[in-house]
Amino acid sequence: MSASDSLIPTGRTLAPRREIFGWAMFDFANQAYTLLIITVIFGDLFTRVVVGDGPDYKLGNLLWSISLATSYLLVVVCAPIAGAVMDYTASKKRFLFASYLLTVVTTTMLYFVAPGYAMLGVLLLIFSNFAYSIGEAFVASFLPDLGAPRDLGKISGFGWALGYVGGLVSAVFALLLLGEVSAENFDRIRWVGPLAAVFFLVAAIPTFVWLRERGTPRALPQGVGYLRLGVGRVKETLVHLRQHRDLAVLLVSVFFAMNGIYIIITYAFIYGAQIVQWDESTRTIMFILVQITAAAGAIGFGWLQDRIGAMRTYRITLWMWMVAVALIFLTPALSRWLAGFGIHWEAQQVFLIVGCAAGLSLGSCQSATRTLVGLFSPLSRSAEFFGFWGLSMKLAGAVGLMSIGLLQVLLGLQNAILVCVILFFAAWVISLTVNQQRGEAAAVEH
Repeated sequence: MSASDSLIPTGRTLAPRREIFGWAMFDFANQAYTLLIITVIFGDLFTRVVVGDGPDYKLGNLLWSISLATSYLLVVVCAPIAGAVMDYTASKKRFLFASYLLTVVTTTMLYFVAPGYAMLGVLLLIFSNFAYSIGEAFVASFLPDLGAPRDLGKISGFGWALGYVGGLVSAVFALLLLGEVSAENFDRIRWVGPLAAVFFLVAAIPTFVWLRERGTPRALPQGVGYLRLGVGRVKETLVHLRQHRDLAVLLVSVFFAMNGIYIIITYAFIYGAQIVQWDESTRTIMFILVQITAAAGAIGFGWLQDRIGAMRTYRITLWMWMVAVALIFLTPALSRWLAGFGIHWEAQQVFLIVGCAAGLSLGSCQSATRTLVGLFSPLSRSAEFFGFWGLSMKLAGAVGLMSIGLLQVLLGLQNAILVCVILFFAAWVISLTVNQQRGEAAAVEH
């Protein structure tokens, strides 16, 4: 029995399966953006073809980091204010729909980013990743309404797992239709933006059909606009955040963990192309393995969260990440070490095994953090509290990507990746002061 079983707030009952499925389908849909644009295809295309400053691609990598970091800083500013307005006006679904449309439009326009148009790529990346990223916080804010605390781990894990299935499906379409990332194949591979946008557009329809808007909208006070209302409610939450000490400390831990995760998500396939120097078939296999292992991690650890507690599960995943990052750094050396034992695996083959470890950590860690925020959030301010979760995550993305962008200029990408071990260790140390039962009790009392 987990700690949460003894703390089931009134009003938190299990939502209909159709609504839970509709909510999870947004994760399924938006993974096309994460996988095809951020992780696998467009990042490699932008650094090696659009900017193309080989052989080390330091300028391309730096522009890539600056673009994404800027978009995350915009989320940091906007997410808590938007969350406060959404709670007050019961408009979470409308805000989610707006972010969805903006993501679709700006991702489609990535088609026009060609060699010589790197700054257009920077601008479109900022706007598309901002819309996608703030949408993550918006959809997550529905989680506390979907079940009792003892169910949130399974629900969150199901959403993450379905998301990785969506990534796998979109990747299959991309592989069949687009081919390799290269200057010679540019006329086909440039369609990755429209492909990701159409997938997101169609696959997210069940979310807006079945997901319910709960809460009662309130009229704005006379003479108060939405911006003033949002800022005021955020200030109020910050003043009372001492009542939610465990949530505040958790968000600091999440900040360090997500620093590392954003670096890995953003640079894993760039690392494979530039350091491991894999071929097209290995990249394709990695596509598939990461999605399968991430889905397995989300489901398996979602089940584990509801048995040993989400906090304990989260700490386990941080140690898994530390091991995975060490293996990423050691991939070329491991290939040489195995050869000494008569096992002649190329670095790219070793990297596939390492990718499985990273994938398992990816799905499980993010699912656990979302569950914990759901457990620590009062129902009446769930969008606002998830706005702070989004703030913590995206501030982490901005800081992490700017750090890796600068470090890889100074140290090279392979050495710079080791900073992630320090980040995950810091997240684990901070998490030791979080008490899950106390955090849940604070949400109930609020």
